Amino acid sequence: MGGTQAIRASGRDGRGGLGNVLSGIAVAIGFALFLGGFVWGALVYQPYTVPTNSMVPTVQPGDRVLAERIGGAEVRRGDVVVFKDSQWSDSPMVKRVVAVGGDTVSCCGQGGRLTVNGKPLEEPYVDRAGRDALAAGTTSFEVTVPEGNLFLMGDRRSGSLDSRAHLQDAGQGTVPRSAVVARVDALAWPDTRMLERPQSFAALPGGTSRPGPLRLQVAAVVAGAALVVLGAAYGPVARVLGRGRSRGRSGGR
Repeated sequence: MGGTQAIRASGRDGRGGLGNVLSGIAVAIGFALFLGGFVWGALVYQPYTVPTNSMVPTVQPGDRVLAERIGGAEVRRGDVVVFKDSQWSDSPMVKRVVAVGGDTVSCCGQGGRLTVNGKPLEEPYVDRAGRDALAAGTTSFEVTVPEGNLFLMGDRRSGSLDSRAHLQDAGQGTVPRSAVVARVDALAWPDTRMLERPQSFAALPGGTSRPGPLRLQVAAVVAGAALVVLGAAYGPVARVLGRGRSRGRSGGR
């Protein structure tokens, strides 16, 4: 009789029974989601620190960004990419792709705008000072990008050493797609936000790239942490509630 009462009490106060089984399953699934999200993120993304102000206002100098590891074939117009080219620098650089192989990119159209294949671009990501510098005609050019190459520019056009600074090179300032090592998907610090894909390039052949799996990875980590906390909290909460009910019954007698 006493043993039966002890078993029943154990089931009521949270130290056994179906509730504990479910809480254990929740904790296990939570750990799997939490650790899996982190491991997945580490395999897909690489953090970088942006050293210069050439991408202002999109990215500030000193910002930490998360860049998805991709191959050059995946790059689309409008992407902010991390690349390495020995003619530019010994260190990784961050610029925006404004034209791809086969495009003719020129400066400057009406209002100082770039044109790609004869169509003026709306570039809301460019800072005002950079647009004014283009309008002044200080960097006029026209380049047909070789197949397999990219034409890259900074968003701060008045202070960016980009493809325009290498127009006299053999590739007229372009870099091969193979030089790209990653595509910036988000700012991680001190600001935290996703980088929007510019709609300026959406109507051109190939369109814009799709965001990487960062949102899904973050959701997995958050959901996993929530399951771990809730599952771990079940036992103590159930015991407290069980003791409260026991005291209530004892007082009723």
